[in-house]
Amino acid sequence: MKIERRRKLIKYSDVLDQPIRFNPFVFSRMFILWALLGLIGGVISGVYWVVLMYLTDFLAVYQGWLVIPVMAICGLLAGLIIYFIGDPGEMELMVNNIRFKKGKLDPKNNPSMILSSLLCVASGGSLGPEAPLVQVTGSTGSWMGKIFRLKGEELRSLSIAGMASGFTALFGAPLGGSLFSLEILHHKHAVEYYQAIIPALVASGFSYIVFAIIVQLGWGPMWNLPAYEMETFFDFGWAVLFAIMATVVGWLFIFCTKFFKTLFKKLKTPIYVKTLIGGILLGVIAYYIPLTRYFSHFEINELLEENGTLQFLGAVLIFKIIAISITVTSGWRGGFIIPLFFCGTALGLLLHNIFPSISLSLTIVSCMAAINACVTRTPMSTTILLATLTGFTYFIPILFASLTGYFLAPRIPFIGAQMEENEKRAIKTKKYNTKKNE
Repeated sequence: MKIERRRKLIKYSDVLDQPIRFNPFVFSRMFILWALLGLIGGVISGVYWVVLMYLTDFLAVYQGWLVIPVMAICGLLAGLIIYFIGDPGEMELMVNNIRFKKGKLDPKNNPSMILSSLLCVASGGSLGPEAPLVQVTGSTGSWMGKIFRLKGEELRSLSIAGMASGFTALFGAPLGGSLFSLEILHHKHAVEYYQAIIPALVASGFSYIVFAIIVQLGWGPMWNLPAYEMETFFDFGWAVLFAIMATVVGWLFIFCTKFFKTLFKKLKTPIYVKTLIGGILLGVIAYYIPLTRYFSHFEINELLEENGTLQFLGAVLIFKIIAISITVTSGWRGGFIIPLFFCGTALGLLLHNIFPSISLSLTIVSCMAAINACVTRTPMSTTILLATLTGFTYFIPILFASLTGYFLAPRIPFIGAQMEENEKRAIKTKKYNTKKNE
């Protein structure tokens, strides 16, 4: 009897503990939490961007051969920060934590990520601020989830919503940023964590408003492509053809990154030595080809305005790929999405010199979409992002190009954490058996 009575008391207390709801709408207290996360994410992103632009302007004064020591010193300082404060990890670690650690992103290494990425991006590394912002705002979502004692999919959804708020703030595309935060988590199933779509959209919307107010973000496309009018259905064929060529460049980037990763792994030295070496190499490349410096947010418009020759555009494309690969593998912190869009722009301009009768906008956008989809496996969000960033309002050619890059991508994704655990085990077993037979 006593046990039964206790059970009833617990049951009644649980019922009384729940708030009585008279709200007839879908609107709920979770909406307030998502909105609050978006506001915080917008503030974080806005402050980060303001500091980044100030630091970039300060370091941009050093031109010519001075670029080499400046980037070397910044690389060394970034490596020392990571070595002494803590390794914040990279995009792969974040994807791994979302998928296999119940969406828990640890905020303890955020100071290291913020400081090191500011130095790396502002000094001219070929990586952008999107990955640091996504990691910081995503871990803020995890932190808020712990405060409000969320568990399971609710906690994971809040972390994904935080990621979306950071990504949206930089690109100014709430829908594209929301989808990207879901697509980047898997290389096959685009929206595996579909429960997070609404939280991500809400957080992205509020983040975008706050970020736009802080940085006085202008309306309209970010990159100035010529207006495009679809004339024939052959444009779809051209989009696919250019996408195939761009996918080859995507493969080249992946293999180039693996090559430099192998080289830097052989260096049994602390990370600050690797970041120092990376800074020297990046400085040398930037000295000879200045357009390869920085993460290409502004350099894409510069490239579009230049009437570059085939030789110049080819050099820019090749050395930009090398610069991104060195930046990724030498310990520098940042994201490679905008730099990949720059590679797509360079390739598009190069192809337009060969096929001048085809629309320049169609050529460039197709190349940008295919390269990014090939490397990141995000065809849906890439389509929406590029439509927003370039003002290219015809979704279907971009979608065709994105899907071409996606389906022609390497079987093993560039971001290893996008695979399932059984896929990883199968690949490891295959490699082990191959070595054993040799």
